[in-house]
Amino acid sequence: MNENTQQESSDSTIVDSVKNELKEIDAMDVSEHAARYETLHQKLQETLSGIDGL
Repeated sequence: MNENTQQESSDSTIVDSVKNELKEIDAMDVSEHAARYETLHQKLQETLSGIDGL
């Protein structure tokens, strides 16, 4: 597996993880939603900023 393929796989895993965590928000108290969204948004920003060419 080359470096680009490994990075894409890692990025995809992070995105899948965030999607799963979003599904769990419904079970959380509403007062915790904003903090959770902020955490997930940060994960996505870090992942997207690591994509080559951006």
